[in-house]
Amino acid sequence: MALPLSSRRTAHRLAADAGLLVVAAAFVLPLAWVVLSALDPRADLRVKAPDGLTLDNFDAILTSDVTFTPLLNSLILCGGATLLTVGCAALAAYPLSRFRSRFNRPFLLTILFATSLPITAIMVPVYALFVRVDLIDTMQGTIFFFAASQLPFAIWLMKNFMDGVPKELEEAAWTDGAGALQSLVRIVLPLMGPGVAVVTVFCFVMMWGNFFVPFMLLLTPDQMPASVSINDFFGNRGMVAYGQLAAFSIVYSTPVVLLYVLIARRLGGGFALSGAVKG
Repeated sequence: MALPLSSRRTAHRLAADAGLLVVAAAFVLPLAWVVLSALDPRADLRVKAPDGLTLDNFDAILTSDVTFTPLLNSLILCGGATLLTVGCAALAAYPLSRFRSRFNRPFLLTILFATSLPITAIMVPVYALFVRVDLIDTMQGTIFFFAASQLPFAIWLMKNFMDGVPKELEEAAWTDGAGALQSLVRIVLPLMGPGVAVVTVFCFVMMWGNFFVPFMLLLTPDQMPASVSINDFFGNRGMVAYGQLAAFSIVYSTPVVLLYVLIARRLGGGFALSGAVKG
């Protein structure tokens, strides 16, 4: 005997809710372990209530050598590379969005292919190149490579967002004597603020969590970012300072959370250009 339609809908809804709860648990449990272990004086791999609350784990990591210097290095590397990536992506995406050419599609497909290249496949020739041009173990060399590795996808994203800005607004600026660069800086980029925010967050987050690139290109311990120095919490013979690792993870994730909070309004603002070319 077939179930009524309302009963089948209820069963499907319950099954979907159960699946969503399982997915949510897969994300919540690691976060719960980080928070609870950071406050636990005897933290281990289990998700459990702390054996008494303590801030000793934070006191142990909040030093210049352990946290502050690596975080400053990360901010310099990722911040500088993000600014370079967003600026170059805007300059590259503008002609792709505004001018039609038979080379646009092949170029965009080449960019899409470049985004699929695994970073590990090109690190050996990049390392050899950096040694020859004396960029190994330098912050600027790592910034350049970070920017180059994120630039293909940034161009792709920026071009798609730029397509949503009406060209008529630029034509009005051209009538007043503005050049292409002026219209890009004063008209297009301010109007596509949510798109620029998305590209900025994406690039910064991808660089912030990158371990392999700075580990290969930087040799001096004082220049290592936090994504590499976190490896110091894994000691010899399988000994891991779980409480300090969890506390460091919370501090390490704070800049990314703050970046998103600061530009969240831009992300939700939309373009709101539907009436800009009327009248």
